[in-house]
Amino acid sequence: MKSAYDIANYFLKLSDEDSGECLSNMKLQKLLYYAQGFHIALHDTPLFEDRILSWIHGPVVANVYYEYKKHGNSGIPAPEDIDISEFESSETELLNDIFTVFGQFSAWKLRDLTHEEPPWKDTPNGGEISHAKLKEYFITQLENG
Repeated sequence: MKSAYDIANYFLKLSDEDSGECLSNMKLQKLLYYAQGFHIALHDTPLFEDRILSWIHGPVVANVYYEYKKHGNSGIPAPEDIDISEFESSETELLNDIFTVFGQFSAWKLRDLTHEEPPWKDTPNGGEISHAKLKEYFITQLENG
């Protein structure tokens, strides 16, 4: 199983290749949340083991947040050493789809979207957003197309 850091690096690489723009930490956090949620809904297993926490500005994978905190609100440079071949085709397909759908929005727009969604809304600040909450919510998103 990949780590959230592996998935973050994939998104950073995608952003660099797609637009030449770097992702901010906030935007990266929201992409991780959507990737995890849809993966659990589609495959009934998590994409990564790292916990997603409910923070004031939405869902956050703390260890990834702290890794990139030094960049502040600026873009995070894409890693040079990521090996895309280590990802399964089902993973790259999902991550590419997540990036296409959600990557078009600003970090603040994504923050606002997550604030309207039950996994974040129904989890106390600082608490872990459970896989069960993610699955329940994201299954409804798949059903509603």
